[in-house]
Amino acid sequence: MHIKTLSLNQIGTYLILLVILATFALFSPQFFTVNNLLTLALQTSLVALVAIGMTFTIITGGIDLSVGSTAALAGAIAAGIAVQLGTYPGLLAGIATGLAIGALNGALIVWGRLPPFVATLASMATARGLTLVYTQGRPIAGLDQAFTFWGSESWLGVPMPVWILLITAVIAHLILRQTRLGLHLYAIGGGEETARLAGVNVGRIKFSAYLISGLCAALSGIILTARLWSAQPNTGIGLELDAIAAAVLGGSSLAGGAGGIPGTIAGSFIIGMLANGLNLLGVPSYHQQVIKGAIFVIAVVLTGGVGIANKKRA
Repeated sequence: MHIKTLSLNQIGTYLILLVILATFALFSPQFFTVNNLLTLALQTSLVALVAIGMTFTIITGGIDLSVGSTAALAGAIAAGIAVQLGTYPGLLAGIATGLAIGALNGALIVWGRLPPFVATLASMATARGLTLVYTQGRPIAGLDQAFTFWGSESWLGVPMPVWILLITAVIAHLILRQTRLGLHLYAIGGGEETARLAGVNVGRIKFSAYLISGLCAALSGIILTARLWSAQPNTGIGLELDAIAAAVLGGSSLAGGAGGIPGTIAGSFIIGMLANGLNLLGVPSYHQQVIKGAIFVIAVVLTGGVGIANKKRA
């Protein structure tokens, strides 16, 4: 599988990223400092991790609305088990939680034949409710340094969440570009019936996409719990919207069949830069929402992220 040149959509995404970067660097002396850039990368890593998993589902023509609730439940269970049994059993339990919700979504969509929107909306409500039941509406604290290390410490001057994002992004990119699974994901998004006639096991591939999405959401939830030194029951509210926005800004088509990890990472940093830069400029939060919405619309129009006709691989 050869590597393709940048599409016009990708070029548009990177140009928007550079324009936002240059604008904030010009108007805010604090923006283009090492400390702020590391803070920006740390803040963006949580959304980017979830957006990577979201990209897999969007490529198939689906969606995963449960990622925010999955992150909250995975973080809560990881913290609860870690306090009782130790850090590593807790981490494994949190990852298993994400995989379980991903498997539930996949099963509802593939074998239950529910639309992805309906299936993942139901999972979103269920996972959020389970989080509140498990935590009894209260934070879970008492985590040791071995747990908080994954969200609060650095290696070679770079925060651990950023390293986890880099590793996850590389693996996800290789899966999409260099494996049969990646080829089949794009084929399903380009035309599910055509892919089935070509011998693609559509059910298994779609199921895998939701497993990956659940795993990425769990990683984000665990990292956020480690950063906060506690599991908060209201964690991850709205995270699904940021993840979808990042993927679409990165060139993923909601019609399926288009998208890629580099574009999704760029889309995540567009969202992260806007929040970071506007805060540095002292823009009120209620004005920020208007500005972010306007820039999002402009960016989507320029990148063609929702175009139905675009069925090319990013």
